[in-house]
Amino acid sequence: MSKPILLLVDGSSYLYRAFHAMPDLRGPEGQPTGAVHGMVAMLQRLRSDVGAEHAVCVFDASGPTFRDEWYPEYKAQRAPMPPELRAQIEPIHEVVKLLGWPVLTVPGIEADDAIGTLSRVAVEQGHRVIVSTGDKDLAQLVNADVELINTMSNERLDEAGVVAKFGVAPDRIIDYLTLMGDTVDNVPGVTGVGPKTAAKWVAEYGSLDGVIAAAPTVKGKAGENLRAALDWLPMGRRLVTVKLDCDLGSHIAGWPTLEPLALREADKALLAEFYARNGFKTWLKELTGEAPAPKPKAVAANPGLFDEPAPPAGAAADGVDLARRYDTILSFEQLEAWIARLRAAPLCALDTETDSLDPMAAQIVGISFADKPGEAAYIPLHHSGPDAPEQLPFDEVLARLKPWLEDESAKKIGQNLKYDRHVLANAGIALAGVQHDTLLQSYVLEAHKTHNLEALAERHLGRKGLSYEDLCGKGAHQIPFAQVDVARATTYSGEDSEMCLHLNQVLWPQIELEPGLTRIYRDIEMPTAALLARIERHGVLIDAARLQAQSHEIGQRLIALEQQCYEIAGQPFNIGSPKQIGDILFGKLGLPVVKKTATGAPSTDEEVLTELAADFPLPARILEYRGLAKLKSTYTDKLPLQINAHTGRVHTNYAQAVAVTGRLSSNEPNLQNIPIRTAEGRRVREAFVAPAGCSIVSADYSQIELRIMAHISEDPGLLKAFQEGQDVHRATASEVFGVPLGEVSSEQRRYAKTINFGLIYGMGAFGLAAALGIEQKAAKDYIERYFTRFAGVKRYMDETKARAAERGYVETLFGRRIYLPEIRGGNGPRRAGAERQAINAPMQGTAADLIKLAMLAVQAELDRSAKQTAIVMQVHDELVFEVPEAELDWVRTEVPRLMAGVAELKVPLLAEVGVGSNWEEAH
Repeated sequence: MSKPILLLVDGSSYLYRAFHAMPDLRGPEGQPTGAVHGMVAMLQRLRSDVGAEHAVCVFDASGPTFRDEWYPEYKAQRAPMPPELRAQIEPIHEVVKLLGWPVLTVPGIEADDAIGTLSRVAVEQGHRVIVSTGDKDLAQLVNADVELINTMSNERLDEAGVVAKFGVAPDRIIDYLTLMGDTVDNVPGVTGVGPKTAAKWVAEYGSLDGVIAAAPTVKGKAGENLRAALDWLPMGRRLVTVKLDCDLGSHIAGWPTLEPLALREADKALLAEFYARNGFKTWLKELTGEAPAPKPKAVAANPGLFDEPAPPAGAAADGVDLARRYDTILSFEQLEAWIARLRAAPLCALDTETDSLDPMAAQIVGISFADKPGEAAYIPLHHSGPDAPEQLPFDEVLARLKPWLEDESAKKIGQNLKYDRHVLANAGIALAGVQHDTLLQSYVLEAHKTHNLEALAERHLGRKGLSYEDLCGKGAHQIPFAQVDVARATTYSGEDSEMCLHLNQVLWPQIELEPGLTRIYRDIEMPTAALLARIERHGVLIDAARLQAQSHEIGQRLIALEQQCYEIAGQPFNIGSPKQIGDILFGKLGLPVVKKTATGAPSTDEEVLTELAADFPLPARILEYRGLAKLKSTYTDKLPLQINAHTGRVHTNYAQAVAVTGRLSSNEPNLQNIPIRTAEGRRVREAFVAPAGCSIVSADYSQIELRIMAHISEDPGLLKAFQEGQDVHRATASEVFGVPLGEVSSEQRRYAKTINFGLIYGMGAFGLAAALGIEQKAAKDYIERYFTRFAGVKRYMDETKARAAERGYVETLFGRRIYLPEIRGGNGPRRAGAERQAINAPMQGTAADLIKLAMLAVQAELDRSAKQTAIVMQVHDELVFEVPEAELDWVRTEVPRLMAGVAELKVPLLAEVGVGSNWEEAH
């Protein structure tokens, strides 16, 4: 005899997900009804599919819970409930009851804890339990009698399903969640530990307690982060553990019997009134027996229509067809019909599928479009699998699409459209009309989170589509996209396009509510993306022969250094082996041990070798060897291999959505980290050259972060120094050391420079002492003297830390938000690190905003005046140009003026210009 079923619905999880997943439906009086509709559809489907005798829909009660008492920062970063959702809470509770479902809210505990307690009691009383939720935390409840179902992804998780999805058994989910933490609930975990590392550690060490016990032996940065989190992990475990023993007696009559939770018949009369009041005409007709005409339904048929359940329950909303329909375009008739749709739509999404991740080399395999959430089309163009259908001719398709793609008035959206710009440019199409980019929307709203489309859809829409690995496989068995089955490619690419439109409905309204975020997104990030595509596409000229000569010289120097190391050590050893270096330095030569690794061995990291190098020759030689070897492998050997065969130039990729401060990140190759403190490093920049008839020009903001500090802090001393054009480090030294400006020594100026730059990075006495090579007490005295003379800086630092702790973020002058998750929730060292970041981030972020504005202003003037000068690189606070000789005088004059004029601060902005035949000469 089968066990009776108790169906538990995580109402709080579903009402949020229904709100974000559904269109903005409105009732007859204009009231929002999307979340209500989603909940009704989901509950009707559950009741039909599960066949439970007992059920309850559990919601969070308003107000604090016991977790807030344990940890006041719990869920502190959660945004307030959107007003449109708040207005639907009461109607949702009302309709759930009218549908015959018991409703449970328990003040002081979360819905999860009520569900956990109900699950335990039901199993003890011989029931089977099904929990309907999208919350991964509840996977800890799964056992032989408890399983989870997710109506939004049609996923069922029994014990084997939990292991397959998370990599750990249900009884280890708590350990897994503790290690990862939960940014949504503001529960810190181990920094940098995601699902893979958490599952790996739990599997390797057996449990969280096993991981904690093994912490001293875990290597690398992950080990450091684990050890830093050890004091926090017990509280983290307590917070993520669902309680199973809540007192529900005053909320469920006859508790702990489950009879009060029996499903009842719907109250048809009151339900009809509710449906009429909210405009649910289809359900009203069904309820009253007047069946509506059936809606057209998409079917899998030639040429490629796909009917898949859409969130939240695969049901059709009144006036909104929620079935996801993706067309495969294999005829010109279909193509023209879709072009007409794209022309008529106010905003369309597009996505290219390609044969390469290299944007300069990628060729189109297929392209998808969407004109509304749930509806998309895919055009296969170069699929070559064994079952690939006959496809439309590539050139003809692009010729027909080109007018729309290049039409500035045809508004478009995508995910990381900078890549698609390159791909289309490779095919001779100049993409125009880009209105939105979901990657940049996410970056502006939540820079500290991940921004790939899969993560965004799951986080904001409760949707989980096909992944690239689902389609193409992994590792050595991965197939090219061209060999993917066209039907599956249609689903995959169609999802990417229509999910962008869906996400835009959620993300863009949030940005519009905040003028600062709107300015960052609309006026800085979006136009910067278009300009970066131009800069990347132009590339920079590299003198490969010069680099090869440098590589040879460095190779000879490495051989000589290796021999010197052997001679000092008295024997050969592997300079690349930390263990052998440790044996030589501390075993054979008896050098002092500065610090130890997690395993207890003497450390030979760069910090240790740098300290030892001040007194001993071998560490100094090893450091020099390491630096040169890295320079050779990363730049002098590699850069010539990265020259594009078609353009003869190197084309870096500037990633916008990486650094939380707004700084750009250069990769493949990284042009921002070329070392410039050594002669060999500076020589690498000599290989960045101008073509015949041109020069390289470097325009660099001078002391930009100190100027921003002066503006933000309004410190009279700093303002005066910059406003009068003084040497700010000499002026600082004069104040700190109490000597006239003209009598400041070079040593005093050096100390003042270190103090100035150190303090804007939140450096304390310990760090300053290390930087200057002085006693910590002396460093403390210098800092105290500085703060006495520059009290505005001290006030800024104190106020910024307090405001950041209160809000959880800091802002740049232009409104960019930089979230600091650990300023309220981290342990001591991590909170201190977040406070240092809070001090610096507004300056570094404002500097990042300024250089982007400068790029845009300069490029706009270059275009307006039809100049041939091109921006070829952006490196931190510097713009690098390739300038024809006839335009040099103009660039020398106009570029500094334009850069200085992008913002009006309380101190003047200053950009300095250098000119040369190569990048190094231009400095």
